[in-house]
Amino acid sequence: MKRTTTPTRVKSRIMTCDPSFTAWGWVVLEGHMIVKTGVIVTKPDNKKKKIRASEDNARRVREILQQLTKIIDEFGVTYIVSEIPHGSKNYKGAVMIGVVTGILEGFNVLRNIPVEWYLENDAKRALFGRLSASKKQVIDAIDDLYEVPWKGTKYWDEAVADALAIYYAAECNSPTLNFISR
Repeated sequence: MKRTTTPTRVKSRIMTCDPSFTAWGWVVLEGHMIVKTGVIVTKPDNKKKKIRASEDNARRVREILQQLTKIIDEFGVTYIVSEIPHGSKNYKGAVMIGVVTGILEGFNVLRNIPVEWYLENDAKRALFGRLSASKKQVIDAIDDLYEVPWKGTKYWDEAVADALAIYYAAECNSPTLNFISR
């Protein structure tokens, strides 16, 4: 039996992340178009409330998870691209690396949302052909590539630019992303 109509292709909604325990930058895209940007901010509160740092970290993880879940549900995210943290020289850095990978891989396992990982250096190499660049250079390069609703707040703009730099690295390198974002 012949098909009488051609199937409609629905573009995927992709979330790209610059993960951090303090200021988690994220952008939802459809193809090359930015749908929404944001930063999830959590702050330590253990000294004020006199609780263990590990309990406070659990609260912060819960806040990040709740906000990411809301973003994924609201925008119908079907694919995640993220920077993977690296090079920890202390306990707090090592915890952050575990938290970030655990949170995003949790969406992979529990929601069947694939996650693709890139290093910060992958983004700089894709943007500049080298491994060194200032935050301002990254923001300027991203501003040339995407129509970004900048906030004018340093940490916000840097986190969103870094998330988009990771997305750009994926656009340059990922056959899967190129297939689903057409």
